Amino acid sequence: MYEVGGACVMTFTCWFNFLLQTTRLAQAARGHGCESRSTTNQNQTERMSTIRTLIGSVLLLLGILYVYFYAWRSPRSSKHPEPVQYPVAPPVGRLSAAVNHVFHLVAPDHLKYKQPSIVNGRTDVVTLTPWLAPVVWDGTFNPVLLDSIYQSKNITVAATVFAVGKYIRFLKKFLETAEPYFFVGFRVNIYVFTDHPKDVPRVQMAGGRKVVVRSVPSSNRWQEISARRMELIQNLIEEVHDSVDYIFCLDVDSEFHGRWGSESLGGLVAVIHPGYYRDDRGRFPYERRPESRAYVADGEGDFYYCGGAFGGLLQEVSLLAKTCDLNFKADAKEGIEAAWQEESHLNRYMWINKPSKILSPEYLWQDFKPRNPEVRIVRFSGVVKNYADIRPNV
Repeated sequence: MYEVGGACVMTFTCWFNFLLQTTRLAQAARGHGCESRSTTNQNQTERMSTIRTLIGSVLLLLGILYVYFYAWRSPRSSKHPEPVQYPVAPPVGRLSAAVNHVFHLVAPDHLKYKQPSIVNGRTDVVTLTPWLAPVVWDGTFNPVLLDSIYQSKNITVAATVFAVGKYIRFLKKFLETAEPYFFVGFRVNIYVFTDHPKDVPRVQMAGGRKVVVRSVPSSNRWQEISARRMELIQNLIEEVHDSVDYIFCLDVDSEFHGRWGSESLGGLVAVIHPGYYRDDRGRFPYERRPESRAYVADGEGDFYYCGGAFGGLLQEVSLLAKTCDLNFKADAKEGIEAAWQEESHLNRYMWINKPSKILSPEYLWQDFKPRNPEVRIVRFSGVVKNYADIRPNV
């Protein structure tokens, strides 16, 4: 690299001197004897041509040197490895139809619903991000209108939960409460990943709704269980991409208390973490070590998102899961584990790849927290639990 740089400098110097000497010799030769007016004009033209050639050559070589020193040799900090970022590929097959689900919204003819207002609405919360993604709160959508639009599209929604180790105890309440609240009236497949498949409870499901059990190995560290989620989600998406339109990845140690439906559908959907949504971003528990690929520097970031609830179109969630998984594994090879495992990598990803829809803390509250005034309804909430009892290495 340095030899090439030296060669560029030497080439520049030699070429500059050659052109300069050529110009001087031409001027000296033209200075001897008397010249006719036509000869003088010709010499002036040649002189201007030589000067233009000299200037053009100098600018060209300066451009080469600029590219070398400021682009090629620009060092990347060894303390801040570049995270993997995947380009968004055009959707194919069923995913192409799912994109139309987001952008082509057709309401049934003669549907009766309350007239919307452009001047009256919620003023106690923010309902739109700076990049114009809606933030879903109670009172910002019409469930009758949305359900009528999306039910006509004949979509299928998947949900994933991980009931590994002692977390299997939370599965029954999760499934029982999902039945009356989670995408009621839609086709729903709930994929349960567990190391105790025989202990999966039988819950009565409505038509078009089912539970699919997937066996996974046990682990002695809850961090490893958490870390495997992204890889397993990615594998599942590759398997079901022809039969499912949307997917939501949810924590099993949570219960539904209210509607979670078509208002949550979008490209890439994030949920605001209930513990930090009122805080300055300087207090967010981002991964702050530059050595990690989940690194978010001070003064950066938008919101702090939950790792326990996220989703969207299969294509978008696939990109998220694949990117987070590869970055997590690249960190692990260097002996680094992000502060909050896949949640840290998810927050890094969503800072760069902005969610197209954000769900308010209504969509993942915490049972031990008193409800704040702006949270009119709790739709989904993490149950109170003893981590020392359910996590293998706590």
